[in-house]
Amino acid sequence: MSEIKLVFTGSVGAGKTTAIEIISEIPVIRTDVRATDSETAKRKEKTTVAMDYGELTLEDGQKLRLYGTPGQQRFDYMWRILVKGALGLIILVDNAGSDPIGDLARYVDNFRDFVSNNQMVVGVTRMDIASEPDMDFYHQYFAERGIALPIFPVDARSKTSVVMLIQSLIAMLEFS
Repeated sequence: MSEIKLVFTGSVGAGKTTAIEIISEIPVIRTDVRATDSETAKRKEKTTVAMDYGELTLEDGQKLRLYGTPGQQRFDYMWRILVKGALGLIILVDNAGSDPIGDLARYVDNFRDFVSNNQMVVGVTRMDIASEPDMDFYHQYFAERGIALPIFPVDARSKTSVVMLIQSLIAMLEFS
């Protein structure tokens, strides 16, 4: 049986922990603590400070090792640690956040070296709360930078949405 390491990253409150919890076949290992910085505390009571970890076995027997990064920039050292050995990256962007495009740019820039040799997909969450920017804006953002990759509106609470992101990423891995 082969194993594939995938990493979920993205802005605070975008749904990284929730996405891993909704599909993991084991209880998710979480490193949540009470949010103390004012920006995070406004959005949620607890926040990830090291990582989340879950597992999923695909129909063909491949084991997915699912890691979630902390969202805050101050924990970016964990981003570099968690991405080591990963084959793919899922960026989740909270569309209802104060600067979703700025958040997206920060994660794309921080993982630029990783993405140059691996695969990435983007999921835009909380579009039910904030419909702007719309998906066309995100597609245009990537087109202007010459980046071609799948980008989807997703609900991190929906197993179907999260599975779609993972299936897209795995398909890219198989054809790369």
